Amino acid sequence: MTFGLVVPDNSNPFFAELARVIEDVGFASGYTMLLGNAMGDDAREAAYIRTLLDRQVDGLIVVPAHGPHSWITELSDQAVPRLVLDRELDLPGATHVLTDNEGGGYQATTHLIGHGRERIGCIAGLEGIHPTVDRVAGWRRALADAGRDPADAPVTHVPFGRADGYRAGRRMLADAQRPDALFVASDEQAIGVLRAAAELGLRVPDDVAVCAFDGIDGSEYTVPALTTMRQPFDELGRSAVEWLLAKIADPALPVERITHPTTLVARGSCGCPDPTGFDSEFGARL
Repeated sequence: MTFGLVVPDNSNPFFAELARVIEDVGFASGYTMLLGNAMGDDAREAAYIRTLLDRQVDGLIVVPAHGPHSWITELSDQAVPRLVLDRELDLPGATHVLTDNEGGGYQATTHLIGHGRERIGCIAGLEGIHPTVDRVAGWRRALADAGRDPADAPVTHVPFGRADGYRAGRRMLADAQRPDALFVASDEQAIGVLRAAAELGLRVPDDVAVCAFDGIDGSEYTVPALTTMRQPFDELGRSAVEWLLAKIADPALPVERITHPTTLVARGSCGCPDPTGFDSEFGARL
């Protein structure tokens, strides 16, 4: 018994960790997972989905790349159980398993406001992607609730990568009206931002505080360690696989929308105390 998983980029630690959880949960239930890496390309994404359908997988989990999703009509005509993970997509018959990105963006920004930061910029992901839209909405709502005009705060949209975060950080932090805090929409981007700040002679968090999003393992190994909104990898992966396998067993199972909350992990990059010391397993702080 098999199921397929298609992700935008398995070199991104977020998707790599999510894929590991999904594979482990599926394997424990007697299923093997076939993985397709779309590399952000719609044609490649469509090719993997067609290949998995041709192999008659029992079910399919898709983390869609950045549009236009030319394969939607083709997949909609299939009876195979399908689930969309981490993104919003108008795919008939598909359950969605999501993170509360808007709530996470709101909490991250509110935390920075609580540190007394006045000008909070945002380095976001590509426009039009569900996590980006919601995280930016949360950032804007937090600013508005604090009596600030979101239109006055700088925001830029770049891919979820270290190099992209670095370049965006260089531009935003070199501005004459640079922010004194940044909400960065992914840990990978934020790692690049930390390097940009160091090259510009800015101290984190003294000169610019940083709060990121995802909670990948590498976020606690930076200096200072990243404050981040941790996504519940285990819960996301487990609920996705459990629903898919239940749908395989019972085709009449109704479509659902399952949303998981994020958790603030406060570390040194925002101005909170930076824990020191690591446990030998998984790099957990002592």
